[in-house]
Amino acid sequence: MLEMMYSIQSLTEQIEKNGHCFILAKNNQQGVGFASYELNYKKSKATKIHKLYVLPETQGQGVGKLLINEVTKLAKQSDNDVLSLNVNRNNPAIQFYERFGFNKLREGNELIGGGYRMEYYLMEKQISK
Repeated sequence: MLEMMYSIQSLTEQIEKNGHCFILAKNNQQGVGFASYELNYKKSKATKIHKLYVLPETQGQGVGKLLINEVTKLAKQSDNDVLSLNVNRNNPAIQFYERFGFNKLREGNELIGGGYRMEYYLMEKQISK
């Protein structure tokens, strides 16, 4: 799974072919979290958050909030009015996203390659300009 989604080749394809952007959160020059997002997802006024990860030892310190706020700012600058993301249905991060105004729209199941299946909620948040 790591090779499929995080190899240099895969990350390069995500950026160059799929239009994903990455931001890195640092603390004292040490990476502590990152987000991947795509503006104007599927030619809409939505920004899709593809990835948002924070090191376990820094969770609860505001890193995730900073990443969400930065993606929101970039989405607004691109005239997008919705943030969307998929989150595994058993992921405790669902509560994190709900605290930031994301709502569950529907459940989904998707084969993501390598024999892996993602059972997720599609979550969205309206953002004001």
